Amino acid sequence: MLEANIKAQLAQYLELMEGDVHLKVSVGEDKVSREMASLVDELATMSTHIKVELVDLERTPSFTVNRPGEETGITFAGVPLGHEFTSLVLALLQVSGRAPKVDDKVIEQVKNIKDTLHFDSYISLSCQNCPEVVQALNLMSVLNPNITHTMIDGAAFKEEVESKNILAVPTVYLNDEPFSNGRKTIEEILAELGNGPDASEFEDKEPFDVLVVGGGPAGASAAIYAARKGIRTGIVADRFGGQILDTAAIENFISVNHTEGPKLAASLEEHVKEYNIDIMNLQRAKRLEKKDFIEIELENGAVLKSKSVILSTGASWRNIGVPGEKEFRNKGVAYCVHCDGPLFEGKNVAVVGGGNSGIEAAIDLAGYTTHVTVLEFNSELKADSVLQERLRSLPNVTVVTNAQTKEITGTDKVNGVTYVERETGEEKHIEIAGIFIQIGLVPNTAWLGDSVERNKFGEILVDKRGATNVPGVFAAGDCSDSPFKQIIISMGSGATASLAAVDYLVRN
Repeated sequence: MLEANIKAQLAQYLELMEGDVHLKVSVGEDKVSREMASLVDELATMSTHIKVELVDLERTPSFTVNRPGEETGITFAGVPLGHEFTSLVLALLQVSGRAPKVDDKVIEQVKNIKDTLHFDSYISLSCQNCPEVVQALNLMSVLNPNITHTMIDGAAFKEEVESKNILAVPTVYLNDEPFSNGRKTIEEILAELGNGPDASEFEDKEPFDVLVVGGGPAGASAAIYAARKGIRTGIVADRFGGQILDTAAIENFISVNHTEGPKLAASLEEHVKEYNIDIMNLQRAKRLEKKDFIEIELENGAVLKSKSVILSTGASWRNIGVPGEKEFRNKGVAYCVHCDGPLFEGKNVAVVGGGNSGIEAAIDLAGYTTHVTVLEFNSELKADSVLQERLRSLPNVTVVTNAQTKEITGTDKVNGVTYVERETGEEKHIEIAGIFIQIGLVPNTAWLGDSVERNKFGEILVDKRGATNVPGVFAAGDCSDSPFKQIIISMGSGATASLAAVDYLVRN
């Protein structure tokens, strides 16, 4: 079941188990059941700590991960390979008694939950955003006997997924009611349960020397460079890692042949934590004002003060802004092919956008959907020629140029898209089950209003040192008017802005 290199790595992890674990397995005669039985049997042969017992569970195929004589509440409905293999390994280690690498404050918050909570997380094994949710809910189940969690692979339980109209992953249900969509850390889940930080936790913070707003590559770089100067540094972020959390393969980060967005984000956070940096995660800024200090007001009402500020709020997926896009988001309108694409296996889909990201998405989707229609506004595709050649070699892809998307249609989920042929003005409609929007990014700067100067695209205008038109306020990364939006460029601009901020402090 497991490849030799993966099996060798797994053997090393299993040596870290501190106690016995019982796997209760419910399988049938189907292919997924056979794969699951093979996996758990292989696990049992690799560690004397693992015992397997055949039982009947709510879902088949599935298995639970338990301590001897104690149900921990962790269930895997589907074979946790692909991106979820790490979730399985961590579940085995944590149930065996291995301490999790989580802040003590978070552990205390989980243990203090009194309500009975059962989570169902619907995932796909190709989704790079799903493991964080699965691992967070599994850990909560280990820490608190009132909490249980079942991971459900949408490919293994298609009828259940379709009956609930789940067209985006990860989708989480709490006590049989919709709870959340998308990537969530354990801190974010606790916040949604009403256990997040409030304004009172920020009341006694002294003014910072450098305050970084944004926790992506630019923000992490800026914070590290400032902290290394020995000055009081803080970083406030909506979610640490930023946009790279939604990035699958990264192959142009110099010196690293291949990595994935979530892995790089985790490395960034780990590096930042090596320094004396006040990290304020899960906080969104809503106002900047220059007074004696530069003030950043957060959405929870707290006000942070600093002698200098570096804005590194990044960018988000750009919406096409047509009727139906907002209404059917996560109901057929999607932005992440790697996450949500497998849910449309055997169906007709469309991709809006003819750049590299759009064409890469279409090529990926063509591998398992029935047909892909690419809608490009301009008269020709903008993607690299090698991608266009690959796309046009696929028999189940249609490219429509000069196409202006007019409306996404549906009832309770997407059933079609209407577009206008720009040359003739003729309106056309195609029936689809899903549509992937791939038309670039928009900077996360609307909250700034007129407090700093921005261009018509919303990008913050900066000079070669990263300085804005407001003394003491700098900007870096994808929220700035840098002509190229790349991880490595964002890191460099973060370092530049940080060094410029330190120079500003010295001179003032």
